[in-house]
Amino acid sequence: MPSMSEVIAEHTQLSADDEAWLRQLVEEWQLLADLSFSDLVLWVPEADENVFWAAAQIRPTTGPTALVDDVVGDLIAYSPDHLVTEAFLSGQITQTSEGKLQAGIPVGVHAVPVAREGRVIAVVEQHTNQLAVRSAGALERAYLQTATDLSDMVRTGAFPFPGHRPAVVLRPGDGFIRLDANGEVVYASPNALSAYRRLGLTADLIDAHLARLTDELVPHRGPIDESLESVLSGTRAREAEVVAEDAHVLIRSLPLTPDGVHVGAVVLLRDVTDLRSRERELMSKDATIREIHHRVKNNLQTVAALLRMQSRRIESEDARAALRDAMSRVASIAIVHETLSQTFDEVVRFDQVADHILRMVGDVAAHEGAVTARRIGSFGDVSAAVAANLSLVMTELCQNAIEHGLATGSGEVVVNSWVEGEWLHLQVWDNGRGLPEGFSLQNLRSLGLSIVSNLVSELGGDFDLGPRWDGKGTMATVDVPMSAVRRPPVQAAPATPAASPAGRAGGPTAGGAQPVDPVQVLGPVQAIAPGQTTTPDRFGPTS
Repeated sequence: MPSMSEVIAEHTQLSADDEAWLRQLVEEWQLLADLSFSDLVLWVPEADENVFWAAAQIRPTTGPTALVDDVVGDLIAYSPDHLVTEAFLSGQITQTSEGKLQAGIPVGVHAVPVAREGRVIAVVEQHTNQLAVRSAGALERAYLQTATDLSDMVRTGAFPFPGHRPAVVLRPGDGFIRLDANGEVVYASPNALSAYRRLGLTADLIDAHLARLTDELVPHRGPIDESLESVLSGTRAREAEVVAEDAHVLIRSLPLTPDGVHVGAVVLLRDVTDLRSRERELMSKDATIREIHHRVKNNLQTVAALLRMQSRRIESEDARAALRDAMSRVASIAIVHETLSQTFDEVVRFDQVADHILRMVGDVAAHEGAVTARRIGSFGDVSAAVAANLSLVMTELCQNAIEHGLATGSGEVVVNSWVEGEWLHLQVWDNGRGLPEGFSLQNLRSLGLSIVSNLVSELGGDFDLGPRWDGKGTMATVDVPMSAVRRPPVQAAPATPAASPAGRAGGPTAGGAQPVDPVQVLGPVQAIAPGQTTTPDRFGPTS
């Protein structure tokens, strides 16, 4: 079934402004369908005004459908007696004198010309199922009279309201009030009355002046708000939220001006008290979660400080190095919690975390010489549930590159990350002395690399450590499926790795992308003081 835009572009010569008007009408016409208990079809003309195409269709939520099949994309050609043709050429509402059968269902049909700036640009056809006509009670009469007024406003170009697009869609079933020209209530549906009962009303709504009545119910210090008064009086198409005690009611008014005469207004309303209560609960929970992250961050920083103090009292260099490693691991997790304490989102902008980690690992620089830490590329957004794991992985790889790759010499550590397809790729390389002869990741007993291997496996990814592509240093490669990065794993056990992209770690970059010599990309290595880092302009994936 073609879209409205496709039908208009392919079959009509309507201007962009005309199409925008029809699109606004379609955004609003559920109200007309519900009030008239009718299916609506929008017919647009070809350059030849004897040919019309169905561009949009909608069914009522207040009654049975009259059109079982979709008609969008159908056409009416050279049928001068058709109601659509008559309505378009005459500019007047036309209707059948008796119901006609459609799929065995008696259907009443109206055709309403759609006017804009004095021109008829389309026709709305109403199909009403007469097999299950509702008995004409007060609600039905109020609905149908309002539908008649709105149809006439469509004919004269007064509906939809120019420049007015509702922020929230309210329907007659939520709550319906009909006002007369003086702003007094002539009909109120049971749901509308219930909403006003929630606001504190004890009397009846019928014959009450809605603006003055609401003014009495809503606590305030001065005259009723001008925008609220215009909504409740029905003089302008506006929306407002009425708050009394703990009750919240959304209100939208639509002035009715058939033939250009103001005859009253329709007021739609919805009781959103429970919704606002849940929103307040969520805000409270969000604030609590942020406070928890803040306290966890403080506690982790305290633990890191204690480890630092302890390392200063230990004479054994091996023990001191182990405590420094533990301190870095704790601090990297603290960085994630600090980031989460500053946002309501359940995702982490991991580039910020990565930059914090690079500054932190600079403190664990080579014992002698100068080390430069850089980041290129981007991690994007990472689920809060896996951000801590990813931060540990990056911390361990950077520390390993500094402590073992560069050892006592100067050099640089580069973190390169990018998303390609359904994979997040991370590379950490250095330009140090490289791996020892006969190196095997499987036989390694390093605690840090064991942590990396286990965490990456838990995320369903792959980890490898090997010579850099040019043999001048070491490169660690981590590939993690985006399904794990975007949301937490379903279970704690290692996930089944997804199909790995071809040509990964140990040679060309993961995913088949060829790495670039950092000297070519980043320029000559900068010798800076230990602990200092620089972050160059961000590059995309290497190619």
